[in-house]
Amino acid sequence: MEKKAILEIKGYTKSYGEGKKAADNVTLTVESGDIYGFIGHNGAGKSTTIRAVVGVLDFSEGDIYIDGHSVKDEPIECKKITAYIPDNPDLYENLTAIQYLDFIADVFEIDEAKRKEVIKKYADMFEITDSLGDLISSYSHGMKQKLAIISAFIHEPKLIVMDEPFVGLDPKASYTLKQIMHDLCDKGIAIFFSTHVLDVAQKLCNKVAIIKQGKIIDSGNMEDMIGNQSLEEVFLEVADEQK
Repeated sequence: MEKKAILEIKGYTKSYGEGKKAADNVTLTVESGDIYGFIGHNGAGKSTTIRAVVGVLDFSEGDIYIDGHSVKDEPIECKKITAYIPDNPDLYENLTAIQYLDFIADVFEIDEAKRKEVIKKYADMFEITDSLGDLISSYSHGMKQKLAIISAFIHEPKLIVMDEPFVGLDPKASYTLKQIMHDLCDKGIAIFFSTHVLDVAQKLCNKVAIIKQGKIIDSGNMEDMIGNQSLEEVFLEVADEQK
């Protein structure tokens, strides 16, 4: 399958007050079929960058393109082909899970047959099919996370952006999510996600970028970057060198 640039971040910079840069000239490319890990300490600029990619955070410096569409100039086109799973999903608690999934499917104009097929597939995989009629307010954090993940996959996006997707998931659900990520990438979908769990990133990702104090300090193919070391060792070495 021919690789195609799905997410292009070009010189993205975000400053807060007194010239402090939360993101400083961030540049990277995620191609179709990539599982691209984005790692760094707390406050390094991961969430700031992710929120700009999905159109939640305005920015003036640099450009971000999703499948050739500018996030600044064509936000609706970008949102149509992007899915975003934040680190703490904010769902409509007064709806049942199936009402929420139907609402998301309506937003993306997914027909009845297609939405039923996708919802059934992922609800079965995450073992929440029997709870779809329950109010979201009755869900545990882990179940809400599963629901947010299912809702993100309903419109079969070209780009999936996730902020710490494994936080709050039990081991079985984490394994299921990894399986799904591989399946989606086999279909040419691109995944860009932040994580603190470096051994998961090492096993799962084919590419990785390390961000520190808003700057990308290393990036590339996972195998090339780690060589005979672990990602954890490389991360600690690179992060220390950049003090």
